[in-house]
Amino acid sequence: MDSSTSSIQEPFDLIRLSLSERVFVKLRGDRELTGILHAYDGHMNLILSDVEETIMIVDLPEGVAEGQGTVNVAKRKMDMLFVRGDGVILVSPPSRT
Repeated sequence: MDSSTSSIQEPFDLIRLSLSERVFVKLRGDRELTGILHAYDGHMNLILSDVEETIMIVDLPEGVAEGQGTVNVAKRKMDMLFVRGDGVILVSPPSRT
């Protein structure tokens, strides 16, 4: 086992090892972020830079069965972003190969 995995004892250790690296964050409301992680706290509040946000917008016209609508994707870029922890579903660290 290499030294990076042996120092992971709890979930926040994985976040700590991802500081200054690009992470993927899934949020409530069909939103996703990728950005460089600068800071976090115990509530999973995050500060990210060089952020790209992806929002999935489902268009379901009246009278159309669920699952039959269209999905549009909106993207935007931000230099810096504060993310409230109560909206965070998942934080994925960079792949370490």
